[in-house]
Amino acid sequence: MRGSQSRNSLVAAARRPAQLADDASAPELNRLATLSGTKSSLFKTGSPGKERAFLVGVEYRKRAPKKSLTSGAQASHAAATLGVSSKAPPVPKFSPEESLEELRTLALSAEAEIVGEFLQYRDKPDAATLIGKGKLEEIAGAAASVSADLVLFDHDLTASQQRNIEKIVDVRVIDRTQLILDIFARHARTREGQLQVELAQLEYMLPRLAGRGIEMSQLGGGIGTRGPGETQLETDRRKIHRRIRHVKDQIENVRRTRAQQRQRRESVPVATIALVGYTNAGKSTLFNSLTNAGVLASSRMFATLDPTIRGITLPSKRQALLSDTVGFIRNLPHTLVTAFRATLEEVQRAALVLHVSDGSSLLSAEQDAQVESVLKELDADSKPRLRIMNKIDLLPPAQRESLRDDAHTVHVSAAKDIGISTLLDRIDQALTEDAVSRVRLRIPQKEGKTLALIEARARIHSRKYKDSTVELEVDAPESLLRRLRKFVVK
Repeated sequence: MRGSQSRNSLVAAARRPAQLADDASAPELNRLATLSGTKSSLFKTGSPGKERAFLVGVEYRKRAPKKSLTSGAQASHAAATLGVSSKAPPVPKFSPEESLEELRTLALSAEAEIVGEFLQYRDKPDAATLIGKGKLEEIAGAAASVSADLVLFDHDLTASQQRNIEKIVDVRVIDRTQLILDIFARHARTREGQLQVELAQLEYMLPRLAGRGIEMSQLGGGIGTRGPGETQLETDRRKIHRRIRHVKDQIENVRRTRAQQRQRRESVPVATIALVGYTNAGKSTLFNSLTNAGVLASSRMFATLDPTIRGITLPSKRQALLSDTVGFIRNLPHTLVTAFRATLEEVQRAALVLHVSDGSSLLSAEQDAQVESVLKELDADSKPRLRIMNKIDLLPPAQRESLRDDAHTVHVSAAKDIGISTLLDRIDQALTEDAVSRVRLRIPQKEGKTLALIEARARIHSRKYKDSTVELEVDAPESLLRRLRKFVVK
């Protein structure tokens, strides 16, 4: 990723000076971003190499730890409970090691170099430093010994905790939410995506202004210390609030535009299908396989942020629209769910939701539970759903041959085009919009345009030529049959 793309979208104001005549100036926004720690959170602008990151995982236990399931047992548990039981399966939980592994993947997606890791077990969080001053001093020594540039916590930090930790470890400290925001800022390409990321960053920054810089100290009450009535902190908060309102107005314009586009789409009988799933489950690869769209498909987390909609032709010759969406993740920051609501409305309005899972991952049950949680927050958990277990080409041959599709699940490999035709058939069966019926037609041979239309939009089962007519038995959508009514043989 080019260095110029590593700046987060908070400083996009510098590229839009005309829009900020009544808003905070670009230098002011840059200063606020630097003070809050959100600007260039992982990269130093112009830095020749990757920054060295030290990872810290935290696990809290209020009672004696129970023996956890092994990865193999977790996979067996997932297989026993996925989509076959009427009772809701218990929500699986990521182990501390698995959570740290995910943080490592996130850091690599942000192009950081991992130089060390530390996993801390505690009964409860420390209010001031999250993990205790003694452990922090131990981490500070370990980070200094490997020349770490920053410390990444697999946990959300309050503003005061972040400041207290930085004083002890003496390097920059970034929490999990800020890391995800940084990755989002790098990958947003469209104006809509940049606005959504900027809104999330501003809302993250707002409570973290206090105590950042001596110029934000409260004005005194003695002789010579009285000010004009507003502190620098209050001024900065007012500017951020103003910028938030400005960005929200622009996102609302995006929502209105999307609503108009959706209304035009819904005026014709074309169903919308939404791809959802955990980040890096292979949604974009599957999207490309179904539509030949050529969108970016990457093994890095959150490679897709900007929504893409493409048309697909189903086996019944019906047309449908397929929407690729941003991936979900464990403990997805609420500010991001709110900011990306305009994009995720495609999921809410979809006729069918394709839930893509990484079938080769031992954590697929835990990841699926997180996706279900986000869908519930979006009020989309009651949508018709089809589970797609992707990446089966990565499974051992014996395990792959034992896989069986059922009423709720299809096994595919989007990268190797395995099971794609079966998936299209299942999508065709699941959609109720523009329902398909089997009819017999008798059409004069001189009706060339009508015959070409049937060839393009219906599935032909039989064809007989009799005198100057053609008798056909076809499966055709309702929208086409309305145009062929006079040719239907009763």
